[in-house]
Amino acid sequence: MNAKKTLSAEARRKTILSAVLAVICVIYVLPVVAVVINSFKLNTFVKTDTFALPTGEMYAGFENFIKGMTFGNYPFAKSVLYSVVITILSTALILLCTSMAAWYIARVNSLFCKVLYFLCVFSMVVPFQMVMFTLSKTANSVRLLGFWGPHLNTPWTIPVIYLGFGAGLAIFMFVGFVKSIPMEIEEAAAIDGCGPLRTYFSVVVPMLKPTMVSVGILEIMWVWNDFLLPYLVLDKNLYRTIPIQIQYLKGSYGTVDLGATMALILLSIIPVIVFYLTCQKHIIAGVAAGAVKG
Repeated sequence: MNAKKTLSAEARRKTILSAVLAVICVIYVLPVVAVVINSFKLNTFVKTDTFALPTGEMYAGFENFIKGMTFGNYPFAKSVLYSVVITILSTALILLCTSMAAWYIARVNSLFCKVLYFLCVFSMVVPFQMVMFTLSKTANSVRLLGFWGPHLNTPWTIPVIYLGFGAGLAIFMFVGFVKSIPMEIEEAAAIDGCGPLRTYFSVVVPMLKPTMVSVGILEIMWVWNDFLLPYLVLDKNLYRTIPIQIQYLKGSYGTVDLGATMALILLSIIPVIVFYLTCQKHIIAGVAAGAVKG
């Protein structure tokens, strides 16, 4: 009898939890639904009938998409190119540098490594707004390769800044996973004549794949959708990512075509939503793997 009561209480608890999570899910999905609906609606009806379906005289077809991609004198395809370049370079740099650093931190048990690890973890709690003005000035004055290299305010050098802001989470996840890897595997590689670099690329990297995929997905979603950092660092007349280009959809006297804006927002979020839904199982696997400590 007690067992039946326990099962009944557990079932009720799960039902209530499922209902609460369903409500939260609807709240999160509602803005995306609003963007989809309004991207096919004429601009005059976006404000007055925000949540109405685009039927009848409200339906604009693909007019908003064409208008958004051809607005102004800056090509939308150029913004897509810069977003892709910055996202790929930043993610690759973060994965390479942070995985190496995390491997060193996890294997070298010294005071320096412990302090470095806690500094990286602490960087995750520092708001970007605290350093954004100093960062903007630094990016315009510091050169990548000393006195003659390019400044950090171009799409090809801004990944260095993303590395600084993305290192905290990446190192935290990588260190947790490296600690679960038996040390004997690396010792066997050293006995076979592998140096540090060969051990890292031939032994450690294949075992880091679950966490690398997880970190890579999270970093891609962050960099692709980021607006504030490129807006502060890049020259808006020369380089515009997709979020910056959307922000410039303004007409005379500051008027904004909300239909075209919604259309470009939809185009920008479709790739990252598809990418996340395709790779979400790798995120869960990577986070779970990084949580194991041996």
